[in-house]
Amino acid sequence: TPELTPAMANDSHHHPSALRNRAPILGALQSIVAADVDGYALEIASGSGCHVEHFAPAFPKLHWQPSEHVQRGEGEVLAAIDFVGCGSHRNVSPAIALDASSPWEVWPEAVRAKAGSFALVYMSNVTHISPWSVTCGALCGAGHALRDGGHLVIYGPFKIDGQCTTESNAAFDSSLRSRDPSWGYRDVGDVAAEAAKHGLKLVERRDMPANNFLLTFCKLSS
Repeated sequence: TPELTPAMANDSHHHPSALRNRAPILGALQSIVAADVDGYALEIASGSGCHVEHFAPAFPKLHWQPSEHVQRGEGEVLAAIDFVGCGSHRNVSPAIALDASSPWEVWPEAVRAKAGSFALVYMSNVTHISPWSVTCGALCGAGHALRDGGHLVIYGPFKIDGQCTTESNAAFDSSLRSRDPSWGYRDVGDVAAEAAKHGLKLVERRDMPANNFLLTFCKLSS
C-alpha cells in the first residue's frame, strides 16, 4: 500500500463529484442543524472522507464518527479517511468499518454504545448503488442511534411517485439496474414509509444541484 503523504490532503484525494456537492450539502445542513449543536454525528459510507473533512469544522461542537463498508484486506480505506478526518480535525473519531445492511445488534460498539445520543446521521450517494437492504439497515440504525429531535439526512438521486425526475436520471437508473438488479433509484415514498417504522418522519425534500435531493428526517419522541 502506498504510504500516505500530506499531498493526499488536497483535492486530488477525493472524487470530483464529492468535491462539487459538499459545499451545497453543507449549506443545506447549516439550515437544518444549528452551528452550536453538540453531541455526536454519524456519517454512513464516508468514502474518501471528503464530506466529513468539510463538515467537521462547520460544526465544531459535534463529534463526528465516519464509517465505511470495508471488505477484507481493505484496511487502507479507513486509513485514508483518518488522514483527512481524525488526523486533521479534533472533533472527528477514527473511521470504523460498518455494513449498514447488518442488524443493529451487530453494528460497531462505537455506535451502539451511544444509542439515542446522536444529533445527526448523514448518508450520501448510497441508496441507489446498493441493495435495498442497505437503505433499510441504515434507516433502522439511524432510528436507534438518534436522540429525540435528531436528524437523519440523506443526499442522492431519488424517484418521486415512482418516476425519475429527468430523462438522464431514468437512463442512469436503467444502467444501474442492468449492472446489478438490486441497485437503482429508490422512491422517496418507499424510503419515508420504511423510515416511519423506526420513528423517523420525513420533514423535508429539498431540491439539490445535478437533479439530486436532500431528504431530512426527524426522530420522533419515543
